[in-house]
Amino acid sequence: AMGKTIKEAKQISLKDVAGELGGLPPIKMHCSNMAADALHKAIEDYLQKSK
Repeated sequence: AMGKTIKEAKQISLKDVAGELGGLPPIKMHCSNMAADALHKAIEDYLQKSK
């Protein structure tokens, strides 16, 4: 998400995360889900605190 706007970062998907990691085996795809979810929650937290 570095170098991206908040709007762009909110659109990062689990496939984007897996792709940046060089691909993941199917059994590890849940890791990219957790990373994307954590990013989206961090963005929402930031937006709530900066109001």
